[in-house]
Amino acid sequence: MAKEAPKPAPPKGSVPSPQVSPEQILYLIRSTLLTLNDANRSGNDSVLRDLAAPGFQAKNTAADLALAFTDVRSRKFDLYGVALLAPQLTTTPVIDPEGRLRLSGTFPTRPLQIKFDLLFVVHAEQWKLLGIAVATPEAPPLVAQTPPPAATPAPPAWLSSVTR
Repeated sequence: MAKEAPKPAPPKGSVPSPQVSPEQILYLIRSTLLTLNDANRSGNDSVLRDLAAPGFQAKNTAADLALAFTDVRSRKFDLYGVALLAPQLTTTPVIDPEGRLRLSGTFPTRPLQIKFDLLFVVHAEQWKLLGIAVATPEAPPLVAQTPPPAATPAPPAWLSSVTR
């Protein structure tokens, strides 16, 4: 049996650029924020930490994450809206030269919206969380839409035949 020729190594300093589909982007955003929601509801941040990239784990203990999300947790703000609504990305998803994927945007929940800024890196052939920031500012006021002027309806056909 012949051995397969080894694949040439990429040039030093270059990082292969993985492809990311719109479905993967939606999954990464939703799964990360719902994991954060579960951590906040349960008071256990270790799962969020354990599912993240090694670099994230090295910089953040579960206690660090609990402290970082104290505001959301203390207000008992539920992030369930991320499961129901489509995110509105504020930047185009781009993989930077170091192979990191940044996803930033909002979920248009009311009265508070959910703003997120997430950073991912490929580890063990999977996108893993490398950075997370979440805020819940007040949603902007709804823009009142004035309905178009109502057209004057034409008189019914029977009325015009009676008045002739």
